[in-house]
Amino acid sequence: MKEVKKMYVGRDLTALQMIPKQKWKDSELAFFHRALQQVTPYLNAEGQTLHREMIEEIEARGGLHRNEATYTNGTCVFYE
Repeated sequence: MKEVKKMYVGRDLTALQMIPKQKWKDSELAFFHRALQQVTPYLNAEGQTLHREMIEEIEARGGLHRNEATYTNGTCVFYE
Protein backbone atom coordinates (compact mmCIF):
# COMPACT_ATOMS: atom_id res chain seq x y z
CA MET A 1 0.00 0.00 0.00
CA LYS A 2 1.36 3.38 -1.00
CA GLU A 3 1.67 5.90 1.83
CA VAL A 4 0.08 9.26 1.13
CA LYS A 5 2.11 12.15 2.50
CA LYS A 6 0.14 15.11 3.76
CA MET A 7 1.46 18.59 4.34
CA TYR A 8 -0.07 20.86 6.95
CA VAL A 9 -0.50 24.43 5.84
CA GLY A 10 -2.02 26.58 8.52
CA ARG A 11 -1.56 28.33 11.81
CA ASP A 12 1.09 26.94 14.13
CA LEU A 13 0.37 25.69 17.62
CA THR A 14 1.76 28.82 19.26
CA ALA A 15 -0.76 31.00 17.41
CA LEU A 16 -3.60 28.55 18.02
CA GLN A 17 -3.03 28.50 21.77
CA MET A 18 -4.17 32.13 21.85
CA ILE A 19 -7.51 31.18 20.25
CA PRO A 20 -10.36 29.19 21.88
CA LYS A 21 -10.53 25.59 20.57
CA GLN A 22 -14.08 26.28 19.35
CA LYS A 23 -12.61 28.64 16.72
CA TRP A 24 -10.02 26.15 15.42
CA LYS A 25 -10.62 24.67 11.98
CA ASP A 26 -11.27 20.93 11.74
CA SER A 27 -8.01 20.58 9.81
CA GLU A 28 -6.08 22.23 12.65
CA LEU A 29 -7.67 19.97 15.25
CA ALA A 30 -7.02 16.91 13.09
CA PHE A 31 -3.37 17.74 12.47
CA PHE A 32 -2.38 18.63 16.02
CA HIS A 33 -4.44 15.82 17.56
CA ARG A 34 -2.60 13.34 15.33
CA ALA A 35 0.77 14.92 16.18
CA LEU A 36 0.16 14.87 19.94
CA GLN A 37 -1.33 11.37 19.75
CA GLN A 38 1.99 10.10 18.38
CA VAL A 39 4.01 11.60 21.25
CA THR A 40 1.51 11.05 24.09
CA PRO A 41 3.94 9.06 26.28
CA TYR A 42 6.37 11.99 26.25
CA LEU A 43 3.96 14.86 26.99
CA ASN A 44 4.24 16.81 30.21
CA ALA A 45 1.15 17.86 32.18
CA GLU A 46 0.63 20.97 30.04
CA GLY A 47 0.84 18.94 26.82
CA GLN A 48 -1.57 16.33 28.18
CA THR A 49 -4.05 19.06 29.11
CA LEU A 50 -3.81 20.63 25.65
CA HIS A 51 -4.35 17.25 23.99
CA ARG A 52 -7.32 16.46 26.25
CA GLU A 53 -8.90 19.82 25.39
CA MET A 54 -8.46 19.05 21.68
CA ILE A 55 -10.14 15.68 22.12
CA GLU A 56 -13.03 17.30 24.03
CA GLU A 57 -13.51 19.82 21.21
CA ILE A 58 -13.41 17.09 18.57
CA GLU A 59 -16.04 15.15 20.53
CA ALA A 60 -18.17 18.29 20.97
CA ARG A 61 -18.16 18.66 17.17
CA GLY A 62 -19.25 15.09 16.74
CA GLY A 63 -15.89 13.83 15.51
CA LEU A 64 -13.73 14.69 12.54
CA HIS A 65 -15.11 12.37 9.90
CA ARG A 66 -17.45 13.21 7.09
CA ASN A 67 -20.53 11.07 6.79
CA GLU A 68 -20.68 11.21 3.01
CA ALA A 69 -18.13 11.51 0.26
CA THR A 70 -18.61 14.14 -2.40
CA TYR A 71 -17.24 14.46 -5.91
CA THR A 72 -14.30 16.49 -4.61
CA ASN A 73 -13.92 15.12 -1.06
CA GLY A 74 -13.66 11.72 0.51
CA THR A 75 -14.83 10.76 3.97
CA CYS A 76 -11.60 11.76 5.76
CA VAL A 77 -10.67 15.22 7.03
CA PHE A 78 -7.34 16.24 5.51
CA TYR A 79 -5.19 18.96 6.94
CA GLU A 80 -3.61 20.27 3.75
